[in-house]
Amino acid sequence: MSTFLTTPAIVLSAIRYSETSKIVRLATREFGVQSAIAKGALRPRSRFGAALQLLSEGQAHLLVKEHRELHTLAAFDLVRLRVGLARELERYATASALAEVMVHFAPADPHPESYERFRQSLDLLETAPSHEVQPLGYRVLWQLVSVLGFAPSLDSCVRDGTALPATGGLPFNTREGGALCPTCAAQYGATQLPQQARVDLGALLDASSDLPRLDDRHAAAHRRLLARYIRYHLAEGAELPALEFWVRRPWMAA
Repeated sequence: MSTFLTTPAIVLSAIRYSETSKIVRLATREFGVQSAIAKGALRPRSRFGAALQLLSEGQAHLLVKEHRELHTLAAFDLVRLRVGLARELERYATASALAEVMVHFAPADPHPESYERFRQSLDLLETAPSHEVQPLGYRVLWQLVSVLGFAPSLDSCVRDGTALPATGGLPFNTREGGALCPTCAAQYGATQLPQQARVDLGALLDASSDLPRLDDRHAAAHRRLLARYIRYHLAEGAELPALEFWVRRPWMAA
């Protein structure tokens, strides 16, 4: 049995499937992440035109077959191409890492919270001043990780719930999912985040706070911490080339 569904959607990936068609992965607001074949998308006069570009946003019209993982994309009414993300590699690399997190870890069931967080993050990345793009990238990735259910604990011990002092260094264990009290840190091990690193991480997790100003050394440390956290809690062995590219930032060496 087939059902025709319409939902706001963003293109997460698109690959050639034949001489004329594409298979796309879509983040949808109403139905989670879904795969669909866009028949005829590569034809010169395709009804899809240029709509199925990576990160483009629109209304997806899906023909969904019960118990099938691959559906049919009947049409995609383009709303936004997000060409501004291509102005700088930093913007595009961060957006690609966000899309990769959605592809691998967002559910294939209704989860409007992750869709809206993803969409809003792309909006912010596209319009942010250049000097804010790097710390904003840390913030939007942490926020997406959090809305997917893996928010790190900073105020209390993730193991036993002990309240932690509001200031000072912070024992942080990526494997455990956040901060540890001294007792648990001695037992399970932890990386000691200095006071300023703790303040900066808290600001990155709080959308109402000003973005922290990070020098190159501290920015690299935050980037490594975030990447390790994503790999451990979400990756489950999956290869994450977009995240690796974002971590290495090879464009800065040019």
